[in-house]
Amino acid sequence: MNASQAIEILKENGYKQTKQREMLIQIFESKEKDQYFPVKDILEEFQHEFPGASYNTVYRNLYTLVDLDILESTTLHGEQLFRLHCDTDGHHHHFICTSCGRTKPVEVCAIDQVNQSLPGYEIKNHKFEVYGTCPQCK
Repeated sequence: MNASQAIEILKENGYKQTKQREMLIQIFESKEKDQYFPVKDILEEFQHEFPGASYNTVYRNLYTLVDLDILESTTLHGEQLFRLHCDTDGHHHHFICTSCGRTKPVEVCAIDQVNQSLPGYEIKNHKFEVYGTCPQCK
């Protein structure tokens, strides 16, 4: 995902291309693509350009970008983290390093087994993440 693709997704879904949304996307585009970042780090960078911006404004825009699949989010150590949607094609999940926040796609999914164990239930969505330490942090 890059900034122009993200802006196009916003427009296709009826959202305005605001300077604030552009700035948020640019912040993520400038960061490592395989790592999640906490809201406080994003807010700090965002406030260089928009000093009066509140935590709630940034958070609300981040969740709009998550809803549009421009960003991905996860919770690590009780903190909400965000990153640009990864470029891995197809259905996949992630290994997330608990030290540095870097991710690696996991191509295995247990949803078929879960479906078999829940006859009669309709699963709308799922999320599977594996946590541990990456080779660089070991």
